[in-house]
Amino acid sequence: MTALLEVSGVSKSFDGFRAINDLSFNIGAKELRAVIGPNGAGKTTFMDIVTGKTRPDKGRVLWGERSVSLLKLNEAQIARAGIGRKFQRPTVFEDQTVAENLTMALKAPRGPFAVLCWKPSRASETRVAELAGEVSLADRLTHKAGELSHGQKQWLEIGMLLAQEPRLLLVDEPAAGMTLAERGQTTTLLRRLAETRAVVVVEHDMDFVRRLNCKVTVLHQGAVLAEGSLDHVSANPDVIDVYLGR
Repeated sequence: MTALLEVSGVSKSFDGFRAINDLSFNIGAKELRAVIGPNGAGKTTFMDIVTGKTRPDKGRVLWGERSVSLLKLNEAQIARAGIGRKFQRPTVFEDQTVAENLTMALKAPRGPFAVLCWKPSRASETRVAELAGEVSLADRLTHKAGELSHGQKQWLEIGMLLAQEPRLLLVDEPAAGMTLAERGQTTTLLRRLAETRAVVVVEHDMDFVRRLNCKVTVLHQGAVLAEGSLDHVSANPDVIDVYLGR
């Protein structure tokens, strides 16, 4: 499997605390991966480094077929290169409709003149309808985002990321605060998205991770402690000791 994202020998310290400690692992081009681990394991710092929010002290982060170094790009350049990140709390424009939120997120020229002159076209309206359908919001296009349930806001934000046509989606604790039905739909959505791109899900909820039915990477003290199926890592004595046994 050719790696889409290759993290190699990455370390990062904050005021003497080593948040990431010689971290190395790869993500394939069409792969669903769950990243789990106790608080302070380095999950958020890993995402911060991949998206350019934080610079590591050492190591390499390579992207795509040409092995471009993400450490030479800023956050905006990394987003344009095809990496999208969804934070735990949904950040949507509550006073705008679902359609307006998706339209604003569409991949389009971003210069000041282009933004001023841009008008929705039939193609953009078709794309917005497609995106809404993809995230189970086709019947909510005219609703204001503020009227949506917590789970629906999460889906809308995923739709807004998809509008940017990313090749890698980093999704932080998507199951938090969702109803059982919403969690089921979210599982289906993430599994389907991973058929055409890479999806990395950082999650605490083991039941949700089991439903994803994917390879799991366990982080501990900023390094990979174990990797494999959930059953495989759950049987690992070290994982039981530092994470599952708590």
